[in-house]
Amino acid sequence: MALYSARREFNVGVRVGDINLNRGFHIIAGPCSVESIGQINAAAKVLAEHGVRILRGGAFKPRTSPYSFQGLAEDGLRLLSNAAKANGMLCVSEIMDAESIELAAPYVDVFQVGARNMQNFSLLKRLAKQGKPVLLKRGMAATIEEFLLAAEYVLQGNDDVILCERGVRSFEPLTRNMLDLAGVALLLRMSHLPVFVDLSHSTGRTDIVPELARACIAMGAHGVMVEAHPDPNNALCDGEQAMPLDVAARMIDELQPWIDLRAKLEANASVQAGSL
Repeated sequence: MALYSARREFNVGVRVGDINLNRGFHIIAGPCSVESIGQINAAAKVLAEHGVRILRGGAFKPRTSPYSFQGLAEDGLRLLSNAAKANGMLCVSEIMDAESIELAAPYVDVFQVGARNMQNFSLLKRLAKQGKPVLLKRGMAATIEEFLLAAEYVLQGNDDVILCERGVRSFEPLTRNMLDLAGVALLLRMSHLPVFVDLSHSTGRTDIVPELARACIAMGAHGVMVEAHPDPNNALCDGEQAMPLDVAARMIDELQPWIDLRAKLEANASVQAGSL
């Protein structure tokens, strides 16, 4: 793991537009899938009003069943991009294969690699040859070392990689996956890269997301990803884990004092370290 430690000394931060993801705490939010112009515009408007700078939304959906909604493809990317720009936001969306990179590039600011593709090495190698940031999700059964080595494939040519913990498979039936906060702590120690936590896919529910978001702030994660939808009961994808927009907005507002406290403590620690 010496390579990860060595890079820490030269890290200036992963930037998306004017945002340095290695500084502060950031929230990525939006619906699981882009379903319509009205849906994505409504989500973007509310989230932007509450300080969210990065809008998420899937256009290509890797579903367990081939009969489930698969996304709107390029039309979805266009709707996502337009909604983000109209509200002063940046956007992130998942790509499924190397062939999708060129298609998605004009629309998205960040490429997302989903858990199923964490070890799609041909995709990772192609992403290393382009210049947009890459949000890499941990595979559902991947170890921390496997996750970091997957990131290394992209880092061979692209320094802008964001690590995203999204839970691992377990025997617990009350959550969709098991959120590995110990893994998050390890990633923060072992890597120079920004570490985000997908609270929606890891839990598969909305009621415990606020508590887990506060835990992520406290432990030093760089941000969280949360699904929010104007009408979760009628969502075409993963509605049970999507927060209604008003609930998401309230949570974001309530997180701000915790974010401010962390910033103050970090500033104090920096001053104390400089005086030694």
